[in-house]
Amino acid sequence: MSAEEGVGIGARLRAARERRGLTTLQAAEKLHVEPRVLECLEGEDFAALGAEVYVRGHLRRYADFLGESARELQDLYAGLAPAARPDLTRIPRGERPAQSQRLMVPALTGILVVALAGIVWWAMTLPGERPHALPPAPAPDAKVDNAVAAVTPAAAPAAVTVAPAPAALPHPATATQAAVAGGQTLTLHFSGESWAQVADAHGRLLLDGLQGAGASRSVSGAAPLRVVLGNAPAVALEVNGRPASLAAVTRRRGDAHFSVDATGELAVAHGSGGGQ
Repeated sequence: MSAEEGVGIGARLRAARERRGLTTLQAAEKLHVEPRVLECLEGEDFAALGAEVYVRGHLRRYADFLGESARELQDLYAGLAPAARPDLTRIPRGERPAQSQRLMVPALTGILVVALAGIVWWAMTLPGERPHALPPAPAPDAKVDNAVAAVTPAAAPAAVTVAPAPAALPHPATATQAAVAGGQTLTLHFSGESWAQVADAHGRLLLDGLQGAGASRSVSGAAPLRVVLGNAPAVALEVNGRPASLAAVTRRRGDAHFSVDATGELAVAHGSGGGQ
């Protein structure tokens, strides 16, 4: 079909589409393109389609679909004023990720180089500093030798090798009492299972839980110590290493709630019944 004089590309495409009874949307569906592409061709908004190669491709496909002469329309497009053509200096979107990747590679390389340099520096310097942080080995021996020489007569050098006899260790109960000034030490021997709880004058639990048969527990704390036994007949009590009877503080059902004062005496806890 010959191009009519004065008829532009868009007008010819629009007229050919209307002769076929198609809407822009229907034509776009058949060509598998977005309707905006056909609207830009019919409106001669070629700049919106990108580079010239894309414009020519869309123009050729649309012309062939409508039965128009693709060659004549290409010639009309080539004769348009340069101002009507798309801006070919615009960078396509597809190139931006590649540019970002090119910039990212040197940056990552620089970071890795700095990190490796730091690791090498740490490995070379740190081990060399550790030996200097330790005191010289001969120093303690020299101090001991000087101290022994000061207290040993010159005429009896053999005395340096003689170790003094160890002092007698205090009885465990005496040592525990000394560690808890003004307190009491209780030792409980369990011939059967029994719940046991011991708290000091400040409410701090010294013993709390079910104790098995054959177990022994020793606790020390500030007096008065508050004691609860679930099975008092199965418990033998010692106060500061001396046996203490639980008969007076054991209730009919077998449990006992009592306290041990600063003198080591047992008393029924306030609000609890006696052994009657």
